[in-house]
Amino acid sequence: MKNYFDLKGHVAIVTGCSGGLGVQMAKALANQGCNIVPIARRMEKLEEVAKELRDDYGVEVLPIRCDVTSTEMVEDVVKKTMEHFGRIDILINNAGTGAVAPAEDISDEQFDNEMQIDLFGTFKMARAVAKHAMIPAKYGRIINIASIYGLVGNKIAPCSPYHAAKGGVVNLSRGLAAEWGKYGITVNTICPGYFWTPLTKNTLETDWFTEYAKRTIPVERYGNEGELDAAAIFLSSPASSYVNGVALPVDGGYTCV
Repeated sequence: MKNYFDLKGHVAIVTGCSGGLGVQMAKALANQGCNIVPIARRMEKLEEVAKELRDDYGVEVLPIRCDVTSTEMVEDVVKKTMEHFGRIDILINNAGTGAVAPAEDISDEQFDNEMQIDLFGTFKMARAVAKHAMIPAKYGRIINIASIYGLVGNKIAPCSPYHAAKGGVVNLSRGLAAEWGKYGITVNTICPGYFWTPLTKNTLETDWFTEYAKRTIPVERYGNEGELDAAAIFLSSPASSYVNGVALPVDGGYTCV
């Protein structure tokens, strides 16, 4: 019997892996046997995540502190990963931020910070991993985490820099997919909708959001922990070899209406 989604021996770098969706996706890949390189800015959080991944899934974990806005730190992550594992099969670009304010009040600094982390940071990681690992290996899976807000606008949380950055991530992924497909590298985007995380629970579990979800999301609820896992596993696996340049919403149908 063939296991289409077996990732034993593969190595995945997951950015923004100190909590939330990053940790959920790292666990999903570890569950398939993938070794994990979790990166984020807080080393103490990374150590906690690393211990949990090792203890629960028995995979090898190499936590590395990294700020994705720093080219030097990004290059260091790739160097250390290649020295330790000798390969990088998967990159999940999940690091991001979000400035919420009316567009007319957004400062230059807020807009620039959004672009540096969400868009330029995504590019820096993809560039380094492709150049030093995936292009030489003629194989790779890059999954960039955007958002439904990279596909549509919204009327509940003014965040125009976030829309701009995540929309950029979607089309950056298409550009890289077109450029690197000849190397056996696929580049795809996941666009999550409203998902439960420890940071979003106080918003999503309110009466007003429950009512909003019933009006705007066809499945009438937010996404639960684990409901992003299958998309991440599929796009990370060798089985997705002919899926390239796709922006996949995982949003309960929010963007279809």
